[in-house]
Amino acid sequence: MVALQEQIEKGIKILKAGGIVAFPTDTVYGLGADAFNSKAVERIYEVKKRPRYLPLPLLIDDMSQLGTVAAPVSQVALFLARHFWPGGLTLILPKAASLPTYLANQSTIAVRVPAHLVPLALIQGLGEPIIGTSANISGKASTLTVDEVKQQLGDKVDFTIDGGRCPGGSESTIVDVTGEMPVILRQGIIPKHEIDRTYEKYRRSRE
Repeated sequence: MVALQEQIEKGIKILKAGGIVAFPTDTVYGLGADAFNSKAVERIYEVKKRPRYLPLPLLIDDMSQLGTVAAPVSQVALFLARHFWPGGLTLILPKAASLPTYLANQSTIAVRVPAHLVPLALIQGLGEPIIGTSANISGKASTLTVDEVKQQLGDKVDFTIDGGRCPGGSESTIVDVTGEMPVILRQGIIPKHEIDRTYEKYRRSRE
């Protein structure tokens, strides 16, 4: 197998050229593109056969990138992010005014910092947030290996980084933090009681 670092470097070049790349994450294989390349994002929708009314989540490498995709970011959102990132928490945030409509035709955007070296390296190498959706046909099972990615998506992906088998299990927990209280929209790898406990710490810190 080609060394992982070589694969990552190739993946970065493809992303910079407007291509789409499948890659391992801390949950399942993901499918990514430069979030600010409209043609690449459109290809993600086509390859996944994903309905256009469903926005695509973004991956960032650090909280410092948050301001480029979301604004305003509430104190409770920052508190949860500091506690759970990098990791299996996806935050629903008000989208930044500068964000193009093809990324978010609603008023919000989904954002996560993954706990996996490959997507983090891709984001850092590209210098921009990337799309971070699962590498599968919409409605079908998530993929845990390169072979499973190829079975579902065939040669429609420009490159797949082979990082071995992903752990699988639950996908990220999605929490809406656009209001005063966090609202869990999808129960995932982070259980509800951990979100509740962290919010309670936040609430007490504000008293």
